[in-house]
Amino acid sequence: MNASRGGASEDIESRIERALSRVIDPEIRKPITELDMIGAVRVSDGGEATVALKLTIVGCPAAQTIERDVREATAAVAGVTSVSVDVSVMTREERTALTEKLRGGRARELQFGPDTLTRIYAITSGKGGVGKSTLTGNLAVALAARGLAVGVVDADVFGFSIPGILGLEGAKPTRVGEMILPPINYGVKVISIGMFVDNNAAVSWRGPMLHRTIQQFLTDVFFGDLDVLLLDLPPGTGDVAISLGQLLPHAEVIVVTTPQPAAAEVAERSAAVARQTGQTVIGVIENMAGLAQADGSVLQLFGAGGGADVASRLSREQEQPVPVLASVPLSIGLREGGDTGIPIVLSDPDDAASVAIQAVAAQLAGRGRGLAGRKLGISVR
Repeated sequence: MNASRGGASEDIESRIERALSRVIDPEIRKPITELDMIGAVRVSDGGEATVALKLTIVGCPAAQTIERDVREATAAVAGVTSVSVDVSVMTREERTALTEKLRGGRARELQFGPDTLTRIYAITSGKGGVGKSTLTGNLAVALAARGLAVGVVDADVFGFSIPGILGLEGAKPTRVGEMILPPINYGVKVISIGMFVDNNAAVSWRGPMLHRTIQQFLTDVFFGDLDVLLLDLPPGTGDVAISLGQLLPHAEVIVVTTPQPAAAEVAERSAAVARQTGQTVIGVIENMAGLAQADGSVLQLFGAGGGADVASRLSREQEQPVPVLASVPLSIGLREGGDTGIPIVLSDPDDAASVAIQAVAAQLAGRGRGLAGRKLGISVR
């Protein structure tokens, strides 16, 4: 660098570094400068800029996006005439330092412990086929659309369907050392066992393996600072429900049922298991509540009153009453959205089912993150 141009070049370099601080890693969702992904920035007398970019891993799926954003951010700085990006990969030591920084210097531990500010909602049902996963996916997207940071753990290990519902079919998590970065779509971070198996392979595991999988999802998957974490539980009262109750006893439970009395009776059992581990039931969602007809009438294909019946029974078991959060009608669009991976809360916000789901999202978003009884990580000297 020419001495007579030194001051001007250094000024351009500092402005480039500031511009790069606005480039966000699409997987970790933090500025690449905070992640130590930018090395030396040099500018020649003629304004030719060279930026050293260090990707987290070989074959980083976001490599092209990050390189493009770095190039565009640098080129937009006044005085830059051309841009060259030197791409390399972090060393093992640099990756270790990065994972420690992301974890805040803490060892591997459960991310959402008792002191977390993240609201955790376990979506459960007594039996399969009631639309629990479809509701979970749409709720997540509706919450993210309200500006909240949202994550979903697909805990239905045997019947995983969240990746397909959220348009992440075939998506794979990225590993940075021992840390797993969840795929993101519609602003929602998602982890599912379906992202680790090939060709829709069946998963046949016993209890201990199920527990380790759920524990790893909550320990090694880096969700960052979430406002809301949704857990899509398998139907019934098996190993996964018990494990999540042990790992996250402070989670709040939403029970999904259909209007059919037989389904309502079974749904009550899933809430009972949650309560045995200390979790609190905060509401019931009645799905498949009716099919609107052209003449304005509603065809009750699955009967009526099941949601209110479950809420009434569950209210007897705790101090706070359990409300029916919504009655979601049958909707062809809701079903089609689950098949295509385009949630109806985005594709058709005026659909009756979409309106009902968005109403639940509004209630959950309004509950905020309480500080009562939480450690704030500060001390008085």
